[in-house]
Amino acid sequence: MTPNLQTTLQFIADLTRHRLGTHFDKEIPLPEIPEMLDDQHPFTELVLGKKMLADEYVAVAVGLVPHIDPTFFDKIVAEFLPPSQTDFKPLGGYKSSQLRTFLPTGETVLFLLADGNLEQRIATLRIFDPDHYFASDRILQIEGIGVGEPVSSGQLVLDTDWVERILFGKVRRPRFGIGFPAERVETKLAWEDLVLPASTLQEIEELQSWLQHGATLMEDEAFGRRLKPGYRALFWGPPGTGKTFTAGLLGKHAGRDVYKIDLSMVVSKYIGETEKNLSRLFDKAENKDWILFFDEADALFGKRTNVRDAHDKHANQEVSYLLQRVENYNGLVILASNYKSNIDDAFMRRFQSIIHFPMPRPHERKQLWQKSMPAQWDAKEIELEEIALKYEITGASILNVVQFACLRTLARNDSRLSNEDMLEGIAREFKKEGKSA
Repeated sequence: MTPNLQTTLQFIADLTRHRLGTHFDKEIPLPEIPEMLDDQHPFTELVLGKKMLADEYVAVAVGLVPHIDPTFFDKIVAEFLPPSQTDFKPLGGYKSSQLRTFLPTGETVLFLLADGNLEQRIATLRIFDPDHYFASDRILQIEGIGVGEPVSSGQLVLDTDWVERILFGKVRRPRFGIGFPAERVETKLAWEDLVLPASTLQEIEELQSWLQHGATLMEDEAFGRRLKPGYRALFWGPPGTGKTFTAGLLGKHAGRDVYKIDLSMVVSKYIGETEKNLSRLFDKAENKDWILFFDEADALFGKRTNVRDAHDKHANQEVSYLLQRVENYNGLVILASNYKSNIDDAFMRRFQSIIHFPMPRPHERKQLWQKSMPAQWDAKEIELEEIALKYEITGASILNVVQFACLRTLARNDSRLSNEDMLEGIAREFKKEGKSA
């Protein structure tokens, strides 16, 4: 642990004992704020980089304490209370359902900094203001405030990213779950494995250019202020034509993480829950250069309807909220849909790129078949030219067919791919899609 963290924890402990001492007739001196050594630790960079005032420094330290020692405040309070009493209400705090130890609230900060000094309490409340850099820079927030309750009653929450930087030296990738309904998209393939029409590839190159040079445009004093942050693109076309694959390649070659949003975990039937889920997602992604990929986006980005009942009004509010968050996101957002016409017109006007991923044509299908064939297997029997010309099939389906044929070949203890197995595999794919081969 960095010396600055050690001295900070000791300072918060001494400050807590001093404030408690005033209530229990014990003379405990008021500690001085320790001098910060410039050790290039994330905690030091946060405090010195933001040129924090005393109350800001204390608030951040109090928010960090439970992540280092969840029993920190309980042990100090126990020094002043009899064994039968465990709570000291003026200190604030709450207990979560998972952790039954003291967790700080805004009231905890006010007690440590001002106690009963009303003028000082009011002055300290400024750090919880939505316009304070704690909120705007997503450093420290007050959460869980009930209707009509004072702001100081809310939970004191130090942003998870800052907690991880301070404790682990880096921000860890988020885990897929209800709190973050998105999975990372990765690919081992390269651009030469992507088979698309030249016009589509050219439009994809424009996205690469933005990923490489977009920040330079925003930094231009005259031009940058006219631009909205981020970039928005629509990928549309039949399933299996390379939309997700392309998103993965864009991230891989730009050195950016790509997250595919699971809309089934975002959309909720309960009023306001979809917006909350979206808010958590975009807040987590902010300022990380992530590429957000919304597959089958029609479920959330679909056309707004005429308001006939409360359900329609709620659905339209979700689309409006999403439009606002997408427009203000400072990274690349990609929406994927089977049909361009399904997307709300308000989104269509805001896309910088609308890229069509069509069904592959015969010469493109031949390339896809060739690229999908295992290199070490004998495929001389396969009539690729005829198959590519006759069967309209996507790249994803071609891969399924080749895998089916390979498994059949292995089951025969053979190493030669059979044209008959290929045709049977194609028939299976067509059947899945409700078509006849």
